[in-house]
Amino acid sequence: MVTDQLTSFIKLFEYYKFLGDQTFTQLNADQLNYQPHSESNSIVIIVKHLHGNMKSRWTECLVSDGEKPGRDRDGEFINDVLSFEQTRLLWEEGWTYLFNALKDFSTADLETVIFIRSQGHTLLEAISRQLAHYSYHVGQIVFMGKMLSGNNWQSLSIPKGKSIVYNEQKFSSSPIKRHFTDEYLDDINL
Repeated sequence: MVTDQLTSFIKLFEYYKFLGDQTFTQLNADQLNYQPHSESNSIVIIVKHLHGNMKSRWTECLVSDGEKPGRDRDGEFINDVLSFEQTRLLWEEGWTYLFNALKDFSTADLETVIFIRSQGHTLLEAISRQLAHYSYHVGQIVFMGKMLSGNNWQSLSIPKGKSIVYNEQKFSSSPIKRHFTDEYLDDINL
């Protein structure tokens, strides 16, 4: 059961990374750097923040606090103008910290108490916390991408007006237990 839960978490993180990846394919560097006003975040800022968080949280997380002394969180929110390639590099590197850590965890590790800013969590709680945090920010990236792309946006879920067709397809086959992400690549290509 716990192993299934860890596998499910990994699939969910992969899914949110995929949503971000698919958003990036629809944008250019100017759009990634667009900041509506000084108190808002550009996609670049969000990526810098995710990168900093992922590096801090998932580097040696079983033996050191998840808020590393060298992290410059405030610097993550400065609107540096980055190229498309620089942004993608930070994006990929951040996710690599996460996935490298997750693949090394054992079932026994999930009940280990780890710390984030001296606040104790089981590893399972910390994974849940970060899943919520990352999905929140990926949602912001997707929302901004959709706004910036306008009518050129390619849907990352069930496209408008396609719900009936989608549901008919789903209900036409026998019920099966599997993780929804096992088929999301097929589903978004309706």
